[in-house]
Order: sequence, then C-alpha cells, then structure tokens
Amino acid sequence: MAAGTSIEILDLRHFAAPMLRRVLDAEGELWRQRLHWDYRSSAKLLMQYLDNHMLPGYAALEAEQAVGYVFSVYEESKAVIGDVFAISGRVGESLDAGDSARAIEETLLKHLFELLLNSPQVDRIESQLLLHPSGDHAALFREAGFDIFRRLFMVQAIESHRTPPTVNLPPGLDLRMWSEDDLGPAARLICEAYRGHPDSLINDQYRTVHGSTRFLNNIVHYSGCGAFSAPVSHVVVDRAHREPVALILGSRVSSQSGHITQLCVHPNYRRYGLARMLLCVAAFSFQRQGATEISLTVTEANTQAIDLYSAEGYKRAHVFDAAVWERTRRA
Repeated sequence: MAAGTSIEILDLRHFAAPMLRRVLDAEGELWRQRLHWDYRSSAKLLMQYLDNHMLPGYAALEAEQAVGYVFSVYEESKAVIGDVFAISGRVGESLDAGDSARAIEETLLKHLFELLLNSPQVDRIESQLLLHPSGDHAALFREAGFDIFRRLFMVQAIESHRTPPTVNLPPGLDLRMWSEDDLGPAARLICEAYRGHPDSLINDQYRTVHGSTRFLNNIVHYSGCGAFSAPVSHVVVDRAHREPVALILGSRVSSQSGHITQLCVHPNYRRYGLARMLLCVAAFSFQRQGATEISLTVTEANTQAIDLYSAEGYKRAHVFDAAVWERTRRA
C-alpha cells in the first residue's frame, strides 16, 4: 500500500452483506474472467452468513468503505481459510489494481493467521485459494509455517458433436448414474482411494469415512463447487458386494462450464481404464447439457493423473496454491 493509505481492519461479524457487495461483485467478475465460473451462488451463500453475523474473519475498510475481506470456517479442531479478496479503494485507481489489492489481502491474512495460530483449539489449518495465482501469497503462508502444494486448474473444450462413449467394463462391474443412496458407500470408496495419496495431505477429510462423508455432503448438497449434476455423476459398482469401486461427480459452475468435483478408483480396480471411461461419460453428459468446456483441479505432484487428463484433452489454464499448517509439526 502506498504511503499515507490508511486501512482499518475490523471483525467481519460486525458487517452485513450490503457493506461488502461492491467487493463481492468485483470478485465475481474475476471468477468469470479467469475461471469461467459463475460466482453468484457462492456469493449468495456467503452473504447469508454475513447477514447472520456468524462468519469468523476480518474486513478491510478504507475511508469507511469495505475494500476487502477474509474468512475461515471451523471443522472441529481444524480451520479452513475459505477466501481472501480485496479491491483498490483509492480514488482514480481501478478496482483490480494488483499491488494495492494484494497488500490489503496480505494484511487481512496476517490478522487471520494471528487469530488462528493463537487459538489453542485449532490444530490444523487448510487453505485452497483457487482464484489466486500460485505464488500470490505463498511467501506469507510459508513465513507463518504453512507447507505449500501447487495445484493445477485444467480445462477441456467439449466437441460440439461428441459421440456417446464406448463403455467396456470388466466382468462383474456395472455403470450407473449417481443416486442419493450412494453417499455412504462413496465415502468409504474415497477413504480407500486416497489412502497415502498426495491429496490426503492437503485435505484431511479424505483420511476418514466421516470426513469423506462431510466432503461429499458439501459437493452434493451445497453450491460451493457449483450446482451438483446427478446426470453427469456416475458410479461403477461391483455386483459381488454391491459397493462402488469408482466414481465421478460433476457440477455446473456456469452456463458454459462443467466441473469435475471428484474422480477416484479403488486401488484394487485400477489399470482397467475406469477413470478414462468415466471422464468420457461425464464429458458426453456435460455436452448434452449444453456445456462447452469442463474443468478440474489436480495436485501438481499427482503426475499420473495429470498425464491421464492431458491425454484426454485437458490443458493447464491456471495454477494456484494449497496451504496446510499443523500444530503438532510446529511443536
């Protein structure tokens, strides 16, 4: 921030949604431009929490106008940094002026770090700031003791006349559309599929059935990752024990874009081409809904998955950072 700029940092719970509308509108426009993501449903949910004065975090004010915010949510002994975003509030400067907005964001993050790192009930902090390019705040996170994991946002253009995929399954396996009854079995599958996986370092929900159930509930029943699409989402089931052994979940994040929110295969059923087949099924389903592109995210260390996505036509469109802090590792 330039000399003479005065930024006031206040508890976010003192503010109602109208005070932050200008900031949220600017953020929504950036989501649209950078990721082709309609942010309105997420902003609506956020505004509900703001109006209920129940969201831990901070707001930045300049000349009594809100110019930024940061918030977190608590999950038992874990805190998740949900978002940080700021605009320039200086007269004559565009809202997306990078340096001044980034400085405000870092001020907000420092206040949130101070709160969370000094909260004895918080043993773990996770953050995935999808909108922000990798490196934007990495130095600040590292200085606070976080480990950084680079993640890729990959996009595939959907062919206008995509043909139905060929489904050749090994004997004893069936493919069907997702149903609400799959939630519990799918949580068990995710827990097995991510055992020892790089993503389990980033999101500890993958490590337990309870955590995986919470993760699935957020995807299926809430709008943080877009509007869940059951017609796109499919499971592969083993007839012998009637449990899913592979699944793909999809959401609509805008009128033009679909998003793969989850793709996993049980370790005992890998190397049968199930992941590739499920990607083709989801792409065809998205195309029938009128989408022109599909996105997904993948951890940079997961080179095998990146090779698969690249072979299927996905290209790297954006790189962002995931960050993790654990109290036991800092003792």
